[in-house]
Amino acid sequence: MRKKICKWTFAAAFLAAALAISACSTQPPAPPPQPETAAPALRGSQSAHRVVAGESLIAITVRRGGPLARMGHDHVVATRQVEGFIELAQGRTELRFRLDQLTVDDAALRKEAGLETQPSADAIDGTRRNMFGKVLQADAYPWVQVRASFEQGMKDRLRAEITLHGVTREYKVPLQLREDGATVLASGAFTVRQTDFGITPFAVFGGALAVKDELELRFAISARR
Repeated sequence: MRKKICKWTFAAAFLAAALAISACSTQPPAPPPQPETAAPALRGSQSAHRVVAGESLIAITVRRGGPLARMGHDHVVATRQVEGFIELAQGRTELRFRLDQLTVDDAALRKEAGLETQPSADAIDGTRRNMFGKVLQADAYPWVQVRASFEQGMKDRLRAEITLHGVTREYKVPLQLREDGATVLASGAFTVRQTDFGITPFAVFGGALAVKDELELRFAISARR
């Protein structure tokens, strides 16, 4: 059976993510993590714009690499079930989403990401099992959290702290911000590395077939009073 490598992504996000590994391969067992099942708190004021779940999107493209990359697939993992707020007066935002609500390889999102092929249903199911169980350990770390603020009063760049898999990292994130009546629309794209969060990118055949460390994140957040 030809081995395929499947990828995941977190964003979150941002994260999660989102990260994917081979649907046909396994990794050495990791030490059991300490549970962090409680939802992270959101601290928005009454005047904040609340994120509209279903109208917002966080999507992560994870790409294959190595000399045998043609044997695998690129993947898109995403969620529209985003919670949080945007507080323009204070120049900050907080978001959160659950890893077990990520979708894998939605056809429309793959097209938007420029991916021409569509993995089989079996490959997608294998990606989900490996992603949530072996890589993300979603039972122990179910939430991805983002806390961000405008960088030095600038409205086109965020200083964002992303917490995934029990690790928090800071990123500078380009931002497009638009107010449309009572609605705020925030969008942008940036990259993170799996190793930023203590995750080793999956590889087989001595690295000939591997998941790239870099994850491509894009977001489009709608918030309304």
